[in-house]
Amino acid sequence: MKHTVLIVDDEKDIREAIALYLKNEGIRAVQAKDGVEALEVLDKEEVHLIIMDVMMPKLDGIEATFKIRQSQQIPILMLSAKSEDTDKILGLQIGADDYLTKPFNPLELIARVKSQLRRYTSLGSYEKGEKVVQLRGLTIDQEGKEVRVDGELIKLTPTEFKITELLACNAGKVFSISEIYERVWQEPGFNAENTVAVHIRKIREKIEVNPKNPKYLKVVWGIGYKMEK
Repeated sequence: MKHTVLIVDDEKDIREAIALYLKNEGIRAVQAKDGVEALEVLDKEEVHLIIMDVMMPKLDGIEATFKIRQSQQIPILMLSAKSEDTDKILGLQIGADDYLTKPFNPLELIARVKSQLRRYTSLGSYEKGEKVVQLRGLTIDQEGKEVRVDGELIKLTPTEFKITELLACNAGKVFSISEIYERVWQEPGFNAENTVAVHIRKIREKIEVNPKNPKYLKVVWGIGYKMEK
């Protein structure tokens, strides 16, 4: 299967450079110069991943990601010249799956793109391999990539689904932050605290009746997180 990646950036040189990196890896690229154009492309094309710049005219990356997340769960890798944690956290909070700061290493960009594509298109599972995992009112359909709580379908991003799947398939087992990051992102878990914590918070907001007193996704202070049996 040939994957298609949508590159959204107001700088043509950056779009063209990324498109060339992807082409060399056998990945098809389509382009948009702002968020408005990106939404138009998504209406016409089957896209498997979006590389989204933050600062753009008309509709910036944050607003575009928010709009996309209202109807689609395509993986989104955000690019920004800003390196502050607050900007990174904001991007993750509104639905981005990963974040890379400009200027970036092309090899790192390609590695992250491939990691996201593997997670998005894979039908594989973790240790236990059940097709449907049931934890009281929480149901994880691994083949359908769906999560339901008391029968209600919950919209999770691909990264949120993978975290939920990992913890649910190993219910009762505590995973450290670095273990979660390494399993889900398939990269070394250095300085992963903010990234994982933001995703955990978003998952809780979606699957828990009271996120401050979670029924399913528990924190084990000083160690990590687990899914309660």
